[in-house]
Amino acid sequence: MAEKSLYDFRVEPQDVDFTLRATIPSLGAAVLNTAGIDAHGKGFGVDALNADNHSWVLSRMALELDSRPGQYTDYTIATWISDYGRVLSTRNFTLTDAAGTEFGRAVTQWAMIDLATRSAVDLSWVGREHAEAIVDVPSPTDRPRKVREVVPTATAEHRVAYSDIDFNRHVNTMRYIEMMFDMLPLELLTGEAPVRLDIHFLHECRYGQTLSVGCELRERAALYEIRADDSTIALRASIEWK
Repeated sequence: MAEKSLYDFRVEPQDVDFTLRATIPSLGAAVLNTAGIDAHGKGFGVDALNADNHSWVLSRMALELDSRPGQYTDYTIATWISDYGRVLSTRNFTLTDAAGTEFGRAVTQWAMIDLATRSAVDLSWVGREHAEAIVDVPSPTDRPRKVREVVPTATAEHRVAYSDIDFNRHVNTMRYIEMMFDMLPLELLTGEAPVRLDIHFLHECRYGQTLSVGCELRERAALYEIRADDSTIALRASIEWK
């Protein structure tokens, strides 16, 4: 039976804000990098899929953080795949410090696309050929929640530039998250309260588009809806502080 895979990280100076603690985008980036490293090591990474003009894309993500580690702190990310569906695969994560205390967890759901048509590919073959990669351990928290409706109280524009684009030639997940966090007051961003982020991608955004980032700010939460310049909804998301 497959087991969880473990990867070691350190909070470097480029990962922290002025509180000298890791930012949520940097920890989210470490989580997603772990997914790529682990898939590559198991033979179904982006490099292997590109041979058939396919690639992985993140469809949904939930990230919970009880705290943010300080600069130069060592931590470990454990990852495992709990299931393959026809459309989505679920990959899970826990983040623990050097003492073994868990301070974060994540659940991600991934789709595979054809890079020529940009449409979803049936994942059944991955489940058949890589069934040994499934770990019989449930997700460490609730799967990503859908945000049904957002009534923005503030809106910002962002033109998609070179630095926003990832290897799939669309906007990188962490850039979306940075756009959302940039609309929040500093007291929320720098506080030490536990936080949960849910993000649901609906449509990809490409180089040169102008995005409208709508934020509905509540007392201890923020809801987001990002639209492309043709009014297509690209994603909905929520950030909640406990």
